[in-house]
Amino acid sequence: MIHPSLWDVYLVTDRYFSLGRSTPDIIKAAIKGGISVVQLREKDLSTRDFYTEAAQIRELLRSADIPLIINDRIDIALAVDADGIHLGQDDMSVKIARKILGPDRIIGLSLNQLDHINDEAFAFADYLAVSPVFNTATKQNTSAAWGLDGLKRAREKTDMPLIAIGSIKSDNAREVVMAGADCVAVVTAIVAAQDPENATRTLVETVREAKKRLHR
Repeated sequence: MIHPSLWDVYLVTDRYFSLGRSTPDIIKAAIKGGISVVQLREKDLSTRDFYTEAAQIRELLRSADIPLIINDRIDIALAVDADGIHLGQDDMSVKIARKILGPDRIIGLSLNQLDHINDEAFAFADYLAVSPVFNTATKQNTSAAWGLDGLKRAREKTDMPLIAIGSIKSDNAREVVMAGADCVAVVTAIVAAQDPENATRTLVETVREAKKRLHR
């Protein structure tokens, strides 16, 4: 499995922005476009329906050798043998999650402020998600936006893989990478795109070109 530090574009699903298309269809298009990783986020599905959808998507991604991350729900992650879990600051602690999941599954942790980059995050998480970089409409009650300067400060504080999320699109992804993100995570830039495959491909190319410039 590719290490999180080498991911380019991270898709977070959201059925409410999909223009009536199914989540598997969006993911199939993103796979063709070169997506690195997919997080299945389903806040409103029943446990049974979440499991059914996750199991289907797990097989879809496994055949493409792309990791599946489940948002919040450790039970679903274990039930479908997902590659990892993503946790917010109000979810189960990363220490307990690591105890449940073991050493081999990926654990991502959202960062809403700089002091969330702490010893527990270093010890038990595999990547940190700086959220939101820019103000976003896809999540309610979010913390104040980090901005590019905040992302730079996060980068200065840790060498851990940083995933940037929050109103990132192809026209600002380059500056987000230049500010210190290893990977950009998006929702509407792919899910709400008229052509999700092409939108994914454009983002991937933008991120990879920015990484090349950064490491010249």
